[in-house]
Amino acid sequence: MVIPFIRNHQFNVIQKQAALLRQAYQHAADPKVIESVQYSAHDKVLATFPEATSDQKQLLDPMSTMRTAEEVQPYVKGLEPYLTDFGQVTAQQLNKLFPKIKKLKLPDLTKVDARRTTYLGWSDIATNKMFFVYPLNGRLVGIEGRFTPMNKGVCFLCNRHEQLVLISAVTKTKPAKASPDYYRAIGNYVCSDSQACNNNITDIAILEKFLREVTGIS
Repeated sequence: MVIPFIRNHQFNVIQKQAALLRQAYQHAADPKVIESVQYSAHDKVLATFPEATSDQKQLLDPMSTMRTAEEVQPYVKGLEPYLTDFGQVTAQQLNKLFPKIKKLKLPDLTKVDARRTTYLGWSDIATNKMFFVYPLNGRLVGIEGRFTPMNKGVCFLCNRHEQLVLISAVTKTKPAKASPDYYRAIGNYVCSDSQACNNNITDIAILEKFLREVTGIS
């Protein structure tokens, strides 16, 4: 029995490559073009799972053997039971992550699809703050930042064209000889809708780098 092993961002990679493969089946007339797309999709999916076991690879491998567009969606659907869970997050945990905020506005945790969540994100329009929660180094960490609404553009986390905000988070790290009043903020353009970002994100490296820069966790 294969236990769940596919994280949300990895599932997004599978969906993206499956969509490209389906388009090739539907619109490409040259078998060599289809074959090229198929092998490319298969390789990119496997590259997302560098530590996959033989059983896990067996579940992912059908992408290299499909022959019609109709086979693609059942393949993706069949992998959903193997999605890992972000984990149950409680209001108490979130309040502990942001102890300096006395009246923390919390997201509706009953509406969070834990299997389709890479990071938990939400905004408080009243205070113009955006919050990020993520399991970094095996434990939940939280950061906050002020945001400014922007036009559509490319999100630095998911690299997709979405409605953006400019998030500015104050880093807790300081140079060795920094003055007591040292201040540095890190700014980035990110999706205003965190769920849309979670549905798009295919790589967690940039997210983790951002969190490390802000929290100072190595």
